[in-house]
Amino acid sequence: MSNFFEAVFFDMDGLMVDSEPEWLKSETEVTAVFGYSWLEEDQVACLGGPLTKVGQYMFDKCGQQQSPQFFTQTLIDTQVARMRGNTPTMPGAIELVRELQLHGVKTALVSASPRNIVDAVLDNLGHDLFPFSISSDDVGVTKPDPECYLKAATMSGSEISKCLVFEDSITGITAAKASGAYLIAVPHLVSVTESLRVRVIKSLEQLSYSKLSQLKSDFSAAI
Repeated sequence: MSNFFEAVFFDMDGLMVDSEPEWLKSETEVTAVFGYSWLEEDQVACLGGPLTKVGQYMFDKCGQQQSPQFFTQTLIDTQVARMRGNTPTMPGAIELVRELQLHGVKTALVSASPRNIVDAVLDNLGHDLFPFSISSDDVGVTKPDPECYLKAATMSGSEISKCLVFEDSITGITAAKASGAYLIAVPHLVSVTESLRVRVIKSLEQLSYSKLSQLKSDFSAAI
C-alpha cells in the first residue's frame, strides 16, 4: 500500500487564496448600487458559490432589479478586476504545494469560480504553480457536485478514492465527500465534523509532506 496520496487537489477561494475579503468587497460594491447593504450573514449564505446561486441571491435581496444573470456577471467582472490587482495567498498554501511537487506528488487547482477569475489569480501566482486547473467553465455541473474532482482525478491519471482534497466551504466539502476522495477541511466561517476520511485543521501552515504521509497512514489504519 502506498504511503502517500496519488494526487492532491486544492480549492482556490478561501483555501489557496485569501479571496473571501475580496469577494466581500465585490459583493458589497455590486449590491450597493441597488441600495442594499451587504452583510456578513449574506457572505456566509453565499460562501463557496456556485456563482449562479449568488447571482440569484443578490437579485432577490436587491428587489429583483435587473436579472440574476446580470448580478452573476457583474460580480464576476468586479472580482476579476479585483483579483488581478491583488491576489493574497493563505498562510502556508504556496509552500505546501511546492513541497508536494518536489516529492513528485501530482497536484491541481480545482475551483468553483469561472475560468476568467481562476486565470486572473494564476496571472499573479504563476501559471506554472499547478500542472492544470479546473474552473466552473470546465465541467457540466460545478460544486457541490463532485464532477470537478472526478475530472481532476482522471486528468492526473489517479484513482479518486486514493486522492486528497483540501477545501474550506460547505459547498466544496460536499463536492469532495461525494467524489470519494480523502478530505482535509480548513473551515472558513463554517463548522465541519471529522470522520474516517475527513480531518479538520486551522491552517495549511500546520502541514508538510511528512505530516501528510503520517496522516495517510492514519487514514489507512482507520479504514
